[in-house]
Amino acid sequence: MIQATEIKLHQGSRQLEVAFETGERFTLSCEFLRVHSPSAEVQGHHPSQRVLQLDKQNVNIAAIHPVGLYAVVLEFDDGHSTGIYSWQTLYRYGKEQTAMWREYLDALAAHGRSSDAAR
Repeated sequence: MIQATEIKLHQGSRQLEVAFETGERFTLSCEFLRVHSPSAEVQGHHPSQRVLQLDKQNVNIAAIHPVGLYAVVLEFDDGHSTGIYSWQTLYRYGKEQTAMWREYLDALAAHGRSSDAAR
């Protein structure tokens, strides 16, 4: 199992920086993390139940709570705090963020919406 070695919130730029034991370091926007929350509220209990998150361009992380030695709960300033982000999940998000972001933008466009956040 992969381990994070450092997690740093940059509230001004709304970015979360996560370093891993592999030497890799990823910077993930708060918007990206919020719209891809691993919570059942966002993901549902089946892929068909996934809920598209709208208007999260300005969301920020208000607090980070450790969960044992394997994860964190990110508390967002819009009140969302039910997703448990394991180190494995954050690592996968870092590796796959370009494709995941494109899929999200495509889903927004299909609903006549967009994100003004540059990626």
